[in-house]
Amino acid sequence: MAKREVLTLLLAGGKGTRLKKLTESMAKPAVPFGGKYRIIDFVLSNCRNSGMSTVGILLQYQPHTLQNYISNGGTWELDRRESEITFLPPFQCDDMDRWYEGTAHAVAQNHQFIESYDPEFVLVLSADQIYKMDYSKLIHFHKQKAAEVTVAVTSVPWKDASRFGTIQINSKTKRILKFEEKPNSPQTNLVSMGIYLFNWQALKNKILQFQNKKETFHDFGKDIIPQMLESRHRMFAYEFHDYWKDIGTVESYWEANMDLLSAKTNPILRQKHWPIYTTEYSLPPSYNDETANISQSIIGEGCEIYGDIHKSVISYGCTIGKGSVIKNSVVLPNTVIHENVVCENVVICGNTVIDSYLKINQTFSSVLSIDKEKIKHQW
Repeated sequence: MAKREVLTLLLAGGKGTRLKKLTESMAKPAVPFGGKYRIIDFVLSNCRNSGMSTVGILLQYQPHTLQNYISNGGTWELDRRESEITFLPPFQCDDMDRWYEGTAHAVAQNHQFIESYDPEFVLVLSADQIYKMDYSKLIHFHKQKAAEVTVAVTSVPWKDASRFGTIQINSKTKRILKFEEKPNSPQTNLVSMGIYLFNWQALKNKILQFQNKKETFHDFGKDIIPQMLESRHRMFAYEFHDYWKDIGTVESYWEANMDLLSAKTNPILRQKHWPIYTTEYSLPPSYNDETANISQSIIGEGCEIYGDIHKSVISYGCTIGKGSVIKNSVVLPNTVIHENVVCENVVICGNTVIDSYLKINQTFSSVLSIDKEKIKHQW
């Protein structure tokens, strides 16, 4: 294969159990988002807009849902000359079944694929985050610092810092001084975004060093980053100051959708020169009946709206019946909500049918994902 300066790897194999019903039948990056997108659209669009033309997608759980959606990558211009997209599920070899046991392990299992491009740099990205980033700026920063590893970092609310790997840096040089994976008592709210740029030679050496010690080579956050920091590799932090949301729970998924409803927090409205591409569906425009009342909401294509919708995201192909009230909620594709239903603070899975005269109300601290089966048991 032709040599590449940068090879991009998307980590898209996690099961996403904390998203509950949303990932019961699909990979987390394939979950619908924002009325018309999928979560993975954001990182793939970042690759397209940044000029990252050679992409490997590491799959494991429900891989067909992503393969069918992405296809040959044409939506993101990854099917053109000098552009390539490769799906990398776990595979069998002579001595073992190579299931992915963590982020670093997944990359290590594909070291022969990486080596075939002989890249100078390997860019490792998570496929389940909502943000816009120009990766070429990250690469430029990495080169300027003569770094071996660069970790993209951002500031989060202090209450959320313990969910991430926290990083302490030299404020002038941006060199990483300390890394703690999900500390109980964070010393900083500057956290890793799970975006890593490696000199391939440095990462390759680490893979070779630990290829016979699998127990120490599972995750980048738990294993590789701390080990490389301890061995005094040149490691720097690239600070990112724009919108970023990691989709790890039903609550964070709901929050990211709610963020779309304010111009101040909507990442799609920001940097309009940086579009988010998605696979289009041939659906008619949405229909809003004279009985409909809609405010501060996103309505996808192909919807029929007869009820009231306030501060909600309604995905494509949905029907909201007369007299129904949808508030602070996310309704996924092809859902039918009949007449006189009240839904507040919920995430409703796709292809759900909700019968008339039901009331589903959750508190903000307990956002609930629901589907037809759950409604049947609850009501």
